[in-house]
Amino acid sequence: MAGNEADRPDVPSSEAEADVAPSARTHRGDVPDSRHLAVFGSPIEHSKSPDLHAAAYRALGLDWVYDRRQVEVEQLADIVSALGPEWRGLSLTMPLKQQAFALSETLDRTAQVTGAVNTLRLDDASGRRIQGFNTDVAGIVGALRDTGTSSVSHGLILGAGATAASALAALTQLGARDITVAARSAARAEPLRDAADNLGVALHVRELSSGWAGLGDVDVVISTLPGTASLEHPLPDELVARSTLLDVAYDPWPSALGQLWATQGSPAASGLDMLVHQALIQVRIFVLGDPLAVLPDEPAILESMFAAVGIVRPAA
Repeated sequence: MAGNEADRPDVPSSEAEADVAPSARTHRGDVPDSRHLAVFGSPIEHSKSPDLHAAAYRALGLDWVYDRRQVEVEQLADIVSALGPEWRGLSLTMPLKQQAFALSETLDRTAQVTGAVNTLRLDDASGRRIQGFNTDVAGIVGALRDTGTSSVSHGLILGAGATAASALAALTQLGARDITVAARSAARAEPLRDAADNLGVALHVRELSSGWAGLGDVDVVISTLPGTASLEHPLPDELVARSTLLDVAYDPWPSALGQLWATQGSPAASGLDMLVHQALIQVRIFVLGDPLAVLPDEPAILESMFAAVGIVRPAA
């Protein structure tokens, strides 16, 4: 069912792009008093998304319900089709992002490039329409910007799983023109080549077992590996000292890589930072229908979301 969003082909999806003209897009619009939303995935019991979204809707004064549901890939289509008109949308975590892509009737540009959808908006204005978005890219960009990263030349992605395509797109948004993917198997990284071609970025693939000789200077490292994973060849101290880390893992934190960056005094962000930033864009989509439409008093809403997951940030 997936198709191009022909009426809005150039919709960007990152917070950075959304900041172009916030005053012109800040509004609440006609927001229903009550809506139902949820995060679907498997496993799902430890998801922090309900805490994040509850904080945002409370700050907005909306009596919306957001919960979590254990859903397997083969169940998703039937469950979505059975949802009533009170449902506004869904957050999708693993292993549902590719299936959500297939269910979407329209796709934002980022979802088209990455082949992954983590947000479905259910629009019932004139019959059910399923709109697919990828907010993971915005989450990565937001988390890296919080570390002080404003531009990237050469990025390194560890792992070639489902999050790797979003990491590729995020690094490209930050200016990277050379990206290296180090995977356990080079063959696993091959599907990323189409995304790299669409993004206009040079992709270099190596196996984790081959070590780091000839890698060159790296500005940002994004790990999509499990938090407890150990590297056969440790990253060079010089690379760690000169780069910023985003480890999509966050439980436990610091991860093994997070500890390595801490020993060098280098900036690092966790997957929890990414989760908060991507959830903010989901709230925009669910409440206003537009990933670019800035919420009323959005900085305060973002801080309430960070606080909901135990992150208290210094005042700006």
